[in-house]
Amino acid sequence: MERPQGAAPGDKAGLSIGEVADATGLSVHALRFFEREELFLRPIPRTGGGRRAYAPADVEWLALCNRLRASGMPIATLKEFARLVRSGPGNEPDRLALLRAHERAVRERVAELQQSLEIIHGKVTAYEKHVREGTAAGVWAPGLPR
Repeated sequence: MERPQGAAPGDKAGLSIGEVADATGLSVHALRFFEREELFLRPIPRTGGGRRAYAPADVEWLALCNRLRASGMPIATLKEFARLVRSGPGNEPDRLALLRAHERAVRERVAELQQSLEIIHGKVTAYEKHVREGTAAGVWAPGLPR
């Protein structure tokens, strides 16, 4: 692979977009979207042949982004977080506030899911009992006589 433009001789060529897609589970399309939306912490350099050359730090950042997105962080919030990090030192309280707000939202979601799980588990237990005892026919069968 060619060395990225502006790289010193001896610098590694970097990871290709395909390698990063494989490493992160993101599609090539998603990686291009991240770049277009300025979600990376730096501009992704190109080789002399115009191919993207990612660094291991880019993959680490994407792993965090994947977790934030998987936990429900909106793209707009992720974009703001990336902008703050890219801006460098001095805005850590803003980053912390953003992360705390997201953590609160995730905890609320987990609590809601826990409540749902408890109800579902109660139904599973009831159905297991009915199936085991042979009394499952007609359980929650709307319109059928009991």
